[in-house]
Parts: sequence; structure tokens; C-alpha cells
Amino acid sequence: MTDKPVPTPYPEEAGIREFLAICDGFYPPDAVDAPIAQQRAWYDALCARFDRPLPEGLTFEDEMLFVPIRRYRPAQVRSDVILLYLHGGGFVVGSLDSHHAICAEIADYAGAELVSVDYRLAPEHVWPAQSDDCFGVMKQLIGAGRKLVVIGDSAGANLAAGLTLRERDEGVSGVVGQVLIYPALGGDLTSGSYIEMAQAPGLSTADVAYYRAILKAPQDEPVAHPLKARTLEGLPPAFITVAHFDPLRDDGWQYAERLREAGVEVSVREEPQMVHAWLRARHMSDGAREGFTAVCEAVRRFAAPA
Repeated sequence: MTDKPVPTPYPEEAGIREFLAICDGFYPPDAVDAPIAQQRAWYDALCARFDRPLPEGLTFEDEMLFVPIRRYRPAQVRSDVILLYLHGGGFVVGSLDSHHAICAEIADYAGAELVSVDYRLAPEHVWPAQSDDCFGVMKQLIGAGRKLVVIGDSAGANLAAGLTLRERDEGVSGVVGQVLIYPALGGDLTSGSYIEMAQAPGLSTADVAYYRAILKAPQDEPVAHPLKARTLEGLPPAFITVAHFDPLRDDGWQYAERLREAGVEVSVREEPQMVHAWLRARHMSDGAREGFTAVCEAVRRFAAPA
């Protein structure tokens, strides 16, 4: 008697299914087996497919601030807080361009200036290059007297969570909130959602293992794996959103529970029909649209003038 094959978990919402079909045409399921240059070319093409016109009146410019950054300024600025955005892409792909429209829309919704960081990528640059780049930008912005909300998706959410630990432990003060979107936080690959959603569309558990291996971060390093931090006391308030059809789902829930236990204000939201990387589906999926609005509301709340 042979075991029956385990069915691939798949959402039912029509909009997100259409999104996944489009993604499959640009970024094949076995993309991590391709050369790095090919992975980046596929990813850039995929991101361009979901580009949207920027909000009216919003401006942006590229500059150097420790590393290349892109600075967004909405037509109506209502807050002195800066939004610091760290893009996803498994530490391997992604750029200032890949999350361009996403950053512009968040800045416009929150009415706050946003800085996106073009941190160095693996495998050319392994850990802690990515964290150091983002922390360097953070310190320069705080050193200029600004308060920050740190935001990241996937690998970027990993970096954002790690920055709040570094801020606390290195005596830097200025982050007033953290927004973690389907974060990768160093959970156990052999339990929970890593098993249940091992073959989920958009990101598999094998993909997560690949990205961890290529980054070469020490297994016991809490900045790289925030779930392994000894304590989360003293961190800024957090908003965490996870996707049901995502092996990373339990990372977000477990981190939220750890934050609560440490006395940190935290709210967590699970998108029941969403998959990893649903941010790109925000203009074609009802669930993604609602999830993106929740993210923007959280950012706006953290950035609101005192």
C-alpha cells in the first residue's frame, strides 16, 4: 500500500488565483534552481507586470545615504515621521524598482515621506551585509532627528524585525512602530505551517531553506532569526500580517505571541485566502486589497503626529 499524494494547498478566491497564474508565467516554481542572473531577470519582469501609475502629486528621487535609497514624498505630507521600507525577494532578488509602486502607495496613504533601501544582495554579499546596510540608513535618518516606522515584506520584514533588535541593543532610539508583512523570522522548518504549507503556491518550504542557506547567517544569530532572540522586551509596537497559504505563516503568529509576552503592543492579521507575495495582487484581488489597506492603516497609525 502506498501513501496518497498530499494535495497542494490552494486558495479559492478568483482574484488571487488569477494572480498566481500570471506569476507562473513570469517566475517558474523551480526558479531557485536557475542562475542568479536569471532569477533576477524573471523577478524584474514579474514586478513590472504589476506596476501601476503613481499617486497624483507624489514625487521621488534617488540618492546615496550610506547605500542607494529612493525617497518618496506625497503631495500631502501630514507627518514628520519617516517610513523606512525594506523590500522582499529572499535576500537574492529585488531592488528599488521592484517595490516602487508599493512604496509610493504606502507613502501617499500615510501622508509621510518614505525611504526605500537598495541593500546588497546575496550570494555576492552574505549576512550581515543586508542588515548593516539597512541599519546604516536607519542610524543616519535617526541621527538627523527623525522618528521612523520600519516596514518590510518577507525577507525585508526579517530585516525590519532585526533592525528593531539592533536599535534596542545598540542604544539607538527612534523607531516608533514596525510593520511586518508575511515575515521570515527563523522558524522551525520541520513543524507547523512549514509542513502544512510546504508546497504552497508562490513559496515552498524548500524555497525558504534555499534562501536561508544562500544568506549564510549563523543559526543562533537573533538579528538574522528574530524568533531566537532571548527577549523581545523594549521593542516598538508592531503590526504583523500573515498569509494563510504560506509556509511562513506561523513565524508571524509566533513572533506576535512572543511580543505580547514581552509586553509589546502588537496586532496580527491573517489573510485567509492569501499566498506569499500577495502585496502585488492588491489591485486585482479583494483579499489583497483589504490586506493592503490594513497595512496602510497600520503605517498611518504609527506615523500619526503625537
